[in-house]
Amino acid sequence: MEFSLIHIWATMSPVAKAVVFLLTALAVASLGVFVERVWYFRAERRRAAAFAAEVGPKLAAGSFDEALALARANEATGLAQLFAAGLSTFLSAGAGKLTAAELTRRALARKLDDLRAGLRRGFGAVASTGSIAPFVGLFGTVVGIISAFEGIAKTGSGGLGSVSAGIAEALVVTAYGLAVAIPAVLAFNYLSALADEMERALNSASGELLDLLEHGDKRG
Repeated sequence: MEFSLIHIWATMSPVAKAVVFLLTALAVASLGVFVERVWYFRAERRRAAAFAAEVGPKLAAGSFDEALALARANEATGLAQLFAAGLSTFLSAGAGKLTAAELTRRALARKLDDLRAGLRRGFGAVASTGSIAPFVGLFGTVVGIISAFEGIAKTGSGGLGSVSAGIAEALVVTAYGLAVAIPAVLAFNYLSALADEMERALNSASGELLDLLEHGDKRG
């Protein structure tokens, strides 16, 4: 009796094959998000470091206009977007109830919220894959068990030959569901750690910029 994967696939019911296709689609989507986000975080780290090295001396010298121009020229990186939002608000603030520093604090907070959402783009797909793949595989398991009982009903006996195809189908789909879910969970945790690290860096940069601007704010 043959139990190769090719043979099992050939004997699978249409529903079980649909489950396999769904799990494959989830795995491909999750892998695509993982690769894209890892590449993005590494590129973002390099761009942020280069921008910080350029903008630091300008801020230290009080050349806020030049720092803003530099930030706007490097808006491919989140750090530059954050600085552009803060500096533009600070420099354009006029007289009013709120100081330029307070307006800048609010602008930075809003921009940080936008950047956090951007950092976690696609995370939902990875999290969903890790959450639902085992249940999709379990559905395939149930289908396989039903196929096994159908084999018993057709042959009128409970021998191995009558149930082997259904049991093999159930076990393969279950294993495939777990094989998709486990890497997705690990990938989500890894990406979350990268995003948390980037968020901490942006929060720190935001606080440092605000401290520097508040120190030089003579308008409130």
